[in-house]
Amino acid sequence: MSDRVYNVLFLCTGNSARSIIAEAILNRVGQGKFKAYSAGSHPKGEVHPYTLQLLKTLNYDTSFARSKNWDEFAVPGAPQMDFVFTVCDSAAAEACPVWPGQPMTAHWGVPDPAAAEGTDAEKHFAFDDTYRMLNNRISIFVSLPMTSLDKLALQKRLDEIGRNMPKAG
Repeated sequence: MSDRVYNVLFLCTGNSARSIIAEAILNRVGQGKFKAYSAGSHPKGEVHPYTLQLLKTLNYDTSFARSKNWDEFAVPGAPQMDFVFTVCDSAAAEACPVWPGQPMTAHWGVPDPAAAEGTDAEKHFAFDDTYRMLNNRISIFVSLPMTSLDKLALQKRLDEIGRNMPKAG
């Protein structure tokens, strides 16, 4: 078994909800094997309050949570990414920076919980649902046999994770 730690970047447009949630999940479930980061193409500048509330309720340390531009990860000296996943359709459609090291990429789009309308309970449910979807995908991802899959097989599995997971439940 390899002692290598894989760097993973989750991208979204605003970097206030989905990508922050994904970063938190992977840093917990992939601890020792993965180091997660998140960023946005047009960051909101602050993390959505419901994101912070959800993570705190689930006993995550939220001190890491900060809305930041994806350019931070495309400059010399930035951590070199092994994987880059878009978690929103808007970010997936944008021209991303050229990532040093040519990481593997996949689109794992989920609905934006920050765009949810309705009562507070309905909005909180949207965040809970986003967490569930991302947690399912990330749990599958961390269980992949990274060292025994060739690059083509690994890319196929990454794409399948984004396509085959239910979008709402």
